[in-house]
Amino acid sequence: MLTIGDQFPEFELVANTSTDINSGFTTLTNKSFEGKWKCYFFWPKDFTFVCPTEIVGFGELEEDFADRDCQLIGGSTDSDFVHLSWRKHHADLTDSPFPWLSDIKGDLCTALGILGDDGVAQRATFLVDPNNEIQFVMVTAGSVGRNPKEVLRVLDALQSDELCPCNWSKGEETLSVA
Repeated sequence: MLTIGDQFPEFELVANTSTDINSGFTTLTNKSFEGKWKCYFFWPKDFTFVCPTEIVGFGELEEDFADRDCQLIGGSTDSDFVHLSWRKHHADLTDSPFPWLSDIKGDLCTALGILGDDGVAQRATFLVDPNNEIQFVMVTAGSVGRNPKEVLRVLDALQSDELCPCNWSKGEETLSVA
């Protein structure tokens, strides 16, 4: 699995962006949000139970990520049309404010090292800096949802360029070496 200091892989994938069958798709690449931080988070499968709680959780913090110049990007190995259908049929997902990558061939998940033996993405999160370098990686068991607020807290710490103690939050004092 790729880790801190590695470059996020090159990719070109279709992403679902809304419930509109005519305009709800776009092609994204690893350069689509150049110069910004990116938070890529992958879930195992659409139409499951833990995954929508995470998508909603990240969506509720989308403005907070945007305020930190960080683009949220979700994704799974489901097709773009499965993403569209899930958005249409799950009331909590209809207005999800960020793109959902369709890695149907599993190429990106394979390059990241998060494609499970079952052919689906692991529940993985990557914070990637504006230079496309991975700065944070987290993978949880399929049955355990992530904490989007913790991912945002880590982003704040990374952007502080300071030494941050355990449970540090934006606005608190950082550590001094001297």
